[in-house]
Amino acid sequence: MRKEALRRFRLSRRLTPGILVMGGILAFAISISASFILRAQELTHVVSVVNIEIPTRVYKGGTFIDSLTIKDFEVFEDGKPQPIEAVYLIKKADVIREEGKKDIKPTVARRFVFLFEMTEYLPEIGKAMDYFLDNVIEPDDSFEVYTPAKSYRMKSHVFEINPKEKVKEQLRDILRRDIIIGGSEYRDLLRELRTSLANMNLQDYRLYLDQMQILREVDQKNMVAFAENLKKQDGQKHAFLFYQQEVLPQLKPDVLLRAQIGAEASGAWQGVFDLLDLFDLFHRDVKFDVDAIQKAYSDASISVHFLFITKTRVTGSDITETNQSTETNRRSDIIMVEKSEDIYSAFNEIARATGGISTTSANAVAAFKTAADASENYYLIYYRPQNYKADGKFHEIKVKVTTGSYQVAHRAGYWAK
Repeated sequence: MRKEALRRFRLSRRLTPGILVMGGILAFAISISASFILRAQELTHVVSVVNIEIPTRVYKGGTFIDSLTIKDFEVFEDGKPQPIEAVYLIKKADVIREEGKKDIKPTVARRFVFLFEMTEYLPEIGKAMDYFLDNVIEPDDSFEVYTPAKSYRMKSHVFEINPKEKVKEQLRDILRRDIIIGGSEYRDLLRELRTSLANMNLQDYRLYLDQMQILREVDQKNMVAFAENLKKQDGQKHAFLFYQQEVLPQLKPDVLLRAQIGAEASGAWQGVFDLLDLFDLFHRDVKFDVDAIQKAYSDASISVHFLFITKTRVTGSDITETNQSTETNRRSDIIMVEKSEDIYSAFNEIARATGGISTTSANAVAAFKTAADASENYYLIYYRPQNYKADGKFHEIKVKVTTGSYQVAHRAGYWAK
């Protein structure tokens, strides 16, 4: 029963808006419901003339370029050039410079969304949130936090009624508790994996591997529904996904080779195939439609910043010690191998399609600072699609800078509904 309850709290099953219920220090909103229903709200256009907003980041050598003007940009929709109506340079929640038509007034208040797909709590996570509260958030901003166990929404007046240090302390405690609780089933499975491998029990190893795969599955339907819910909310939306790399126990290459040779010599070809399948040839395929999620988040104009955290603490100290000498000796034949390539590639593409950034680091604080800086410096480009029709199709957007060689990041397009 405990395992099933924890499983329901996984990222793909808990992306649900908070309900304002707390009156304590943080005045956060909490939702512990494992499932939810979001009523579909179709976006209708009262008039045939629409302006499309494109948050755009322009870099050269990793440095944001803030000197561009409306004449430096070109916008294409489905490969066709489009007239640019206005361009705004935004820093934090302030309009620094504006060009073009004055009747377009952007909403620059920000909504931050933090999603923690972590199995171990790292102190750097708390420090990253300290940096956010000290240096990033502004009075008109709001933010939501989704842990492996619960979701929280901060009330706008929290700092008016509570000391900031107290808010930071309680947020660190929440993250530590929820990540430890939410990741307990995964850590239990990891210990079982290593123990079964130390005993060369490949049948149990495969069983635990399958169970671990279920835990890490991403529910496409709920991911899309989450994007649709955020689309209804005003302002500039920035999502930070902290994803901790997955490491799995495997036999060292020389041990695996000896096992394969021994199986071949004895004619146990099935054993050879099992070893190859579990180790040498083991890989995971993405089991959700990356393109559908890309389009949903791009359409909602949410900048997804993917923070791939490579630091873990499961590399040798968490196997339960036993008095069995054979198992103890075999532990030295085990190495931990990173196996997050499927999730990494998928969310890297999602970040790219939403104009966000992807960063890989063992230091969660450094990774967040990079992503936070990206969220604070951008252009808002507005254009009016020629011959716009609510045809229900996804229309691709391309932004070019004509005056130099730059890296340009922006959302991939929108659904014309």
